[in-house]
Amino acid sequence: MNAAAAAAPALGAGPLLMIAAVAILALLVLIIYLRVHAFVALVLVSLVTAFATGVAPGKVIDTLVNGFGATLGPVALLVGFGAMLGRLVEVSGGAQALADDLIRFFGEKRAPLALGVASLIFGFPIFFDAGLVVMLPIVFSVARRLGGGLLRYGIPVAGAFSVMHVFVPPHPGPVASTELLKADVGLVTLLGLAIAIPTWYVTSYLYGVWIGRRIVLPVPDLLAGGPQEERKANPPKSSTVVWLLLLPLAIIFVNTGLNGLRSMGLADGDATWFQVARALGATPVALLVAVLVASYVLGVRRGESAQTIEKLIDGALGPVCAVILITGAGGMFGAVLRASGIGDALAGALNGMGLHIFIAAYVIATALRVAQGSATVALITAAGLVQPAVSAAGYEGVQLAAIVLALAAGSVTLSHVNDSGFWLVGRFYEMDVKTTLKTWTVLETLIGVMGFALAGLIFVLA
Repeated sequence: MNAAAAAAPALGAGPLLMIAAVAILALLVLIIYLRVHAFVALVLVSLVTAFATGVAPGKVIDTLVNGFGATLGPVALLVGFGAMLGRLVEVSGGAQALADDLIRFFGEKRAPLALGVASLIFGFPIFFDAGLVVMLPIVFSVARRLGGGLLRYGIPVAGAFSVMHVFVPPHPGPVASTELLKADVGLVTLLGLAIAIPTWYVTSYLYGVWIGRRIVLPVPDLLAGGPQEERKANPPKSSTVVWLLLLPLAIIFVNTGLNGLRSMGLADGDATWFQVARALGATPVALLVAVLVASYVLGVRRGESAQTIEKLIDGALGPVCAVILITGAGGMFGAVLRASGIGDALAGALNGMGLHIFIAAYVIATALRVAQGSATVALITAAGLVQPAVSAAGYEGVQLAAIVLALAAGSVTLSHVNDSGFWLVGRFYEMDVKTTLKTWTVLETLIGVMGFALAGLIFVLA
């Protein structure tokens, strides 16, 4: 019997599920109405939920700390290195250079497609908020020069960062849920990209062009996108930026290849060379290598001093501290729900309803998204809730990765007024609440529904 099971109380499924519902409602009230910071609210609700469900008092703090640390360990490294890489690309002028070249390549008529493709590339290491701010000056300048209203260009860009943030590691939600379900991060990345790209094309590019013709918004002042970096007179080549962003992805795929060789019996998993290769192909190491290479290619080689590069990297960490802490606290809440037996109770209730675990994953993640707003928290918490049932079913490989992506699809569905992204996009694009609901909420829901459908296709065909 493991520690979590030993700590689980003897409450029935009904009371446990009621406590879970009250806990989620409490999060909603604390964050939305009482304006309590999400990190504080998650820790508080986790603590109260642990006591309410009867977790042994001597196990409560250990449950909280272990849940926080288990999530924070891998996530903090990935978030930190991803932010550093994104900052180096932004400040060097690489983001602007790549966007300019894409527009020249695709042509002015396909400018929304070009900007969206650039955002998909940037969206691999750069988080949604930071990526959107990086691209906004480019979006605004292109919209002014070419006309057609802001949404024609802004929706494909926002949608690109959204699909990458929710479906593709090293973003915290998919990384943490991959860790919780013990899926292969390289496989999740590959399948996440296979889902994210067509989903973006249909739900963000085609929808963005369509809605842009029906709702024509004026272009806000350039500085509405936030503080702008000085435009570099001699930015790096766009091909250099592309290779830098693809470098960690290539290294991560090495682990997937090694796992494949081992499963086919072509490599000894206990061999020293195999273990060393797997360690060097781990996601944190891949991003560390990318940061070191980018520091040289975009910094030292271009005449920047070591002190300047150090300040840039240091400045990238501050804005992501809240993301890291909230992600860890979401893992803490999930750990409490598991230790309390709520996860098992929910799995049993879903089995009693005849709801397949794949569909249940999407439904639970969607419910959590609607309840508390954060896609990352919804994804991590839902992964914690379904983990016992997924583990008991014995899913692995492609099917396990598909379940992670179904959770991701649910976590992005139905963004509304309790989602920071809702307000971020609405404020930057200078839209009122009604217009934001008609554009951003519809966009996020389309992403969730199509992503779930594609994940389902992968699950069935695996």
